[in-house]
Amino acid sequence: MKMKKYIYAFAALSAGLVLGSACTEQRNFYDAGEYVMVADTLKVYPVQQDVEYFSVPVVSTVSRNYDRTFGVEIIDAGSDAIETLHYRLKSNTVTIKAGETRADVLVHGCYDALDPAVTPSFTLSLVMPDALEMPQYGRRSKVLLQKCCPFDINAFSGWCVLSSPFLQSYNPYGSYQRLVRCSLNPDWEKSKMCHNWMLKGYDIELRFDDSDPLAPSVTVPEGQVMSDEGSFFGQTHGDDRILVRSSSVNPSYFSSCGNYLYVWTQMYVYDLDVYIGSVGHFYTVMEWVSDEEAERLRREGMAM
Repeated sequence: MKMKKYIYAFAALSAGLVLGSACTEQRNFYDAGEYVMVADTLKVYPVQQDVEYFSVPVVSTVSRNYDRTFGVEIIDAGSDAIETLHYRLKSNTVTIKAGETRADVLVHGCYDALDPAVTPSFTLSLVMPDALEMPQYGRRSKVLLQKCCPFDINAFSGWCVLSSPFLQSYNPYGSYQRLVRCSLNPDWEKSKMCHNWMLKGYDIELRFDDSDPLAPSVTVPEGQVMSDEGSFFGQTHGDDRILVRSSSVNPSYFSSCGNYLYVWTQMYVYDLDVYIGSVGHFYTVMEWVSDEEAERLRREGMAM
């Protein structure tokens, strides 16, 4: 860890201000309601391949008619991210401009040095007079680094291994896994058609949303038919269709770094336009594999 850098900067006092003791100086110079802090005391920040810096906001409860510059330091205790290896600060100072209440500490995350399965962190602290520290929030922030791989819809094409408790519960053959092949959906951007998803002859659409790099999500459009009833239930309760849609029980997400997804769905039954009931909420894991691995699994007897 690099030696801590302590940089202290104060705005100039007006020419006519007369100072007394140190305590009197702070009381005279800073209003009782003026505090400066890092906006979040704990936050995960995305480290992306094509984004040079992410911003850690520093805020003030009041604006001033002059620039205010404060030092920024890294606290060794409690930090497992290594400066210059995992991240670098663009500057060891931060300046809130005149008339503003916010500035940003710019941090460069070292994308190639990070592991997406690990979230290292460091503690950032503002160097400023004690009078500016709000007791409830303090002057420190724990910054967590999350590597976020670029999204490529084509990475979710081809063969994947599907694992589902629904199959474990209702598959008459007892297997909870099957090989599924997915292809691009020409009718919808960032969408896949997964062929023979839970049962041969029934394809399901999955839609991907990568707008939030920290929470990439996947949804299942409502009203899709995933199976007939007889194949899993042995009888008919509605119009012989088991339908599927996204479930709100838990979030569904995908990993661009690992080429897998975890989707929660609700299976339900209708009789024409009349809702009969819910089969249940089930999670499904889909992990993409190479053609060679898929062929090996097929030869070993995995269902398709």
